[in-house]
Amino acid sequence: MGGFSKFYPFYLSQHANRTCRRLHFVGTTLGLLAALHALSTLNFWWLAAGLVAGYALVFTHPIYGFMGDWVMWKDMLTGRIRF
Repeated sequence: MGGFSKFYPFYLSQHANRTCRRLHFVGTTLGLLAALHALSTLNFWWLAAGLVAGYALVFTHPIYGFMGDWVMWKDMLTGRIRF
């Protein structure tokens, strides 16, 4: 597809709906909390559960989709993208 820098605008076009972006923000935040919980309890099943729940339905570009979630999360947190 030409690298993540070319994929990200496409990713954002697929998440133009504010409700969709908000749901992704909440889901990504919950994934971060699950990862922190896994580290604090050393129960790494939380990592597997989070990845399966978040990405089981991502059939195309799962790595770029994962990266896009985090970049969009950061962009929303910093105000670059409207929440």
